[in-house]
Amino acid sequence: MATEEAHCQQIWLMTEHSFRFTHAITRRPPRSAVNGLRAEDAGNPDVNRMTEHHDAYVEAMGHAGVEVAVLDALEEFPDSLFVEDTALCLREGAVVLRPGALTRFRESLAMEPHLRDLYSDVRVLSGPGFIEGGDILTTDSEILVGKSARTNSEGIHELRDAVAGWGYVLREVTTPPGVLHFKSDCSLLDGTTILSTPRLSSSGCFEDYTVIDVAEGEEPAANSIRVNDVVFMPRGFPVTTGRVRDAGFDVVELDNSECQKIDGGLSCLSLRFSPS
Repeated sequence: MATEEAHCQQIWLMTEHSFRFTHAITRRPPRSAVNGLRAEDAGNPDVNRMTEHHDAYVEAMGHAGVEVAVLDALEEFPDSLFVEDTALCLREGAVVLRPGALTRFRESLAMEPHLRDLYSDVRVLSGPGFIEGGDILTTDSEILVGKSARTNSEGIHELRDAVAGWGYVLREVTTPPGVLHFKSDCSLLDGTTILSTPRLSSSGCFEDYTVIDVAEGEEPAANSIRVNDVVFMPRGFPVTTGRVRDAGFDVVELDNSECQKIDGGLSCLSLRFSPS
């Protein structure tokens, strides 16, 4: 009985905290983003357009009720605008992660002091494992972490230990082959509803959730973000956007074409949280 009560308490603590946010941290795109990592060559991004898209992203976050901190660009780190990979931010505290791409490791170190300004409890993973925020999906009942080329079992174990004291349950799952991050193929729409690619949902990792599959050929739409009462989705995927709207969600489409050229989705561009 005590175990059941503890589990119910843990679920209560996380209810709607998975998509209700008061704060966000972003970082301006560096000119060096043309050298960003990518699995396939889709051409270099236009950094001027990328910056325009980023400004619109920050503005949309503000309209959704979020106080957004915009950090200066880090020219020495071409992928540094993708701040989500550097940390996991929860109500109780923040965990500074260890990116699996060695060229990105120091991005986490650069993010740490900003997190300490907002949190009284900041925990730093010391390795030897590695883990990136793009592989972490927090729902109302658990934290799902996808093992990938950027996140290994050791890193997942270290994160599990870091969040256990805050009452979170962490479950390791598998990112589909050839997919950069777990959240490249999924996103949270509400506490129990997941937007997913069929290749990921068919694995059974979301069997306890309601799943909306993206349309064939619109896989990048799976990386969307629920922020308070709005779902931000990348522009250019009309069938999937229609499915999400038909399910009753308020959708705002944002341009993300330039970030997509270097494997960046909408979730990658911010750390979203409500510190207690």
